[in-house]
Amino acid sequence: MDLKIKDKVALVTGSSNGIGFAIAKELAKEGAVVFVNGRNADRVNDAINLILTENPKAKLKPLIADLSDLKEIDKTFQKIPSVDILVNNLGIYEIVPFDEITDEKWQHLFEVNVLSGIRLSRHYLKPMLEQNSGRIVFISSESGIMIPSEMIHYGFTKTSQLALAQGLAQLTKGTKVTVNSVLPGPTWTEGVEKFIAEGAKKKGLTSKQMEDDFFKTMRPSSLLQRFIKPEEIASLVAYVCSPLSAATNGAALRAEGGLIRSVI
Repeated sequence: MDLKIKDKVALVTGSSNGIGFAIAKELAKEGAVVFVNGRNADRVNDAINLILTENPKAKLKPLIADLSDLKEIDKTFQKIPSVDILVNNLGIYEIVPFDEITDEKWQHLFEVNVLSGIRLSRHYLKPMLEQNSGRIVFISSESGIMIPSEMIHYGFTKTSQLALAQGLAQLTKGTKVTVNSVLPGPTWTEGVEKFIAEGAKKKGLTSKQMEDDFFKTMRPSSLLQRFIKPEEIASLVAYVCSPLSAATNGAALRAEGGLIRSVI
């Protein structure tokens, strides 16, 4: 399917690995000019080279910047004044008991997961509205609806993203700009792979056994009963970034493997 985003300029934050990398690769496959972002130049360049090995015609540009830092965001605006597609994927998580989550941890997760998207959207939404075209997508999480007790502060930031995206969508009324959220479930990323490996070692299990145990004990409501592949998230995000998704606006789109037990 032609998603009709050829030569559209896309910024995917936190895209040197994981879900962000898969999104950048998918958008590039559809012909978009994609800024691949990360804090580490080597990792960003490695990500670009990996995409190019599979897609030599990909149009990719590096953006080496910590987009949770206000000064680096300002430099980004100077380098990239406007975009057609903004995917607010940058995010971090950590497993911490509630009574051990310090003020600093709350503030840090909010700065990275929420304020980065606020600042970028505040800048890029205006020119989108002026040109009457554009897409903003927040990569939230099923944790924004089903708050995990082992990382409440993370769930809080993901709920905040849903509220932010819904509010911004109201500003697009009567235009061809859309703002949506995508809610992945547990996804097989570098961090999750490490978590599973460490857990398996502690329990004397194989990685497969540890994965099965995770879904049995921590995410029993999942219908998929396995970790989602980043590519399975990226395909939905790419569609939402397309003109073909014009009727989807202000939506929280679930891609969580049926984990959330709700009819809406």
